[in-house]
Amino acid sequence: MSNKKYNILLITTDQQRYDTVGDLMPDYMRMPHTQYLINQGISYTNAYAQCPLCVPARISIMNGKYPQTTGATTNCETIDIMGHRDTLPALMRDAGYQTIAIGKMHFGPARCKHGFDEMIIPDDYYEEMRRSGQMLQPMRHGIGQNEPYPTLSTVPESMTLTSWTTEKCVEYIHERRDPEQPFFMWCSYSKPHPPFDPPEPYYSMYRGEDIAEPVCGDWADDENAPLAFKRLRQMWGYDTISPKIRKEIKSAYYGLLTQVDYNMGRIFAALQDFDMLKDTIILFTSDHGEYLGDHHTAAKFFLHQASAHVPFVLRLPEPLLSQYGGTKQEAPVTHADILPTLVKLAGGEVPEDVDGQDLMAVIEGKEEPREYLEMVTQMGLLECIGITDGKYKYIWYLEDQKEQLFDLIEDPEELTDLAYFTRYEAIKEKLKQELIDSPHSQKIGYSKEGKLATIDPRGEDERNRRAHPWLGFHTEYCKEDVKH
Repeated sequence: MSNKKYNILLITTDQQRYDTVGDLMPDYMRMPHTQYLINQGISYTNAYAQCPLCVPARISIMNGKYPQTTGATTNCETIDIMGHRDTLPALMRDAGYQTIAIGKMHFGPARCKHGFDEMIIPDDYYEEMRRSGQMLQPMRHGIGQNEPYPTLSTVPESMTLTSWTTEKCVEYIHERRDPEQPFFMWCSYSKPHPPFDPPEPYYSMYRGEDIAEPVCGDWADDENAPLAFKRLRQMWGYDTISPKIRKEIKSAYYGLLTQVDYNMGRIFAALQDFDMLKDTIILFTSDHGEYLGDHHTAAKFFLHQASAHVPFVLRLPEPLLSQYGGTKQEAPVTHADILPTLVKLAGGEVPEDVDGQDLMAVIEGKEEPREYLEMVTQMGLLECIGITDGKYKYIWYLEDQKEQLFDLIEDPEELTDLAYFTRYEAIKEKLKQELIDSPHSQKIGYSKEGKLATIDPRGEDERNRRAHPWLGFHTEYCKEDVKH
């Protein structure tokens, strides 16, 4: 690329599965603007959230480091991990960019800018809605931020958080930016994270479609499921939801995604108003996935494809668009790769201590692609560790020492656990040994003295689990950046 400074737009969604874009999505889904990026961009088919949870993913985006490196493996206070220097926006500013974050950041404290010049977050939206005097107000349906049940938005589309986030991006492009300086914008949508509450027409858009039932692996019944995995679904109560409601849930989830996709078109149009769209670098991804009923569960946390595998598309300007547009890359990538990739594209300097790779350097043969990508779940009651090369995935559960091995090529939905098949023993042991030898596993205490770590069983029963859910009840007055 030339020395020209290109505007850079990072678009993220919250809790979007890998199979809701491109060739993998249902044929009735309407995602034209995501497809636009896929047609023009580089699609990374093995992109993973190393720790499938909001804050760990966002910290990795911001500092280019693995969650295992920073210890950010739960929804922690980001100020304890990142500070304000050597973050993605700070490095962009050093490279001559104006920087702005719009949408859900999930930083802690919520107003900590971590190097951004300006930050507009959902709390601003809820405050604006309260002060408007409107009788209609968002999030008044009573469904919690982690409840999987579907409902209709309590405000029309033009008053939703998704629309508001989009309009703040459009406003910045048209009215707020310095036209003499390139910009780096992080547009962070809060959806399709629960509550699954799309407005019309998106609420009804997919209700009449032949929506597929969730898939269920041979390992996922109560008798065979890892204890931590079983605990999650019993706490959430997802295994008790009827097939009819599960279909409504998927319909609402897909509707939220199409709303986001159509809203992305507004941002692209704003760029086009200034003839900037063709010269804007756009990276699109999500912080993690959503089980959506697969394997009898909901939410995220664990390391299966539904939860950890995310969409990841990098769209470049000319002449690289003509060279790489519409191509696919199979090497494993992750959120930590975003900082070195975008900072280098901006002409900036990347700190030596990042874990992520410059993906352009990999494509151009200047760096070798990583062979393995490690993942971890370290929530208090949900602990496991895993590794993938994009072809196979190995998972170890600390509490009951269960192992899982999946062939991601032949069995992308992870229906068959191969961990106890003799003919796959060598593959399993190779991946397991990689985890044991890994300094990242050792740093978080999940590999000790040549073995993967274990923990004692919690000892609670099913009744106790179902009595202690975390449904995420928050009103719009809550001051944490956890409202969607």
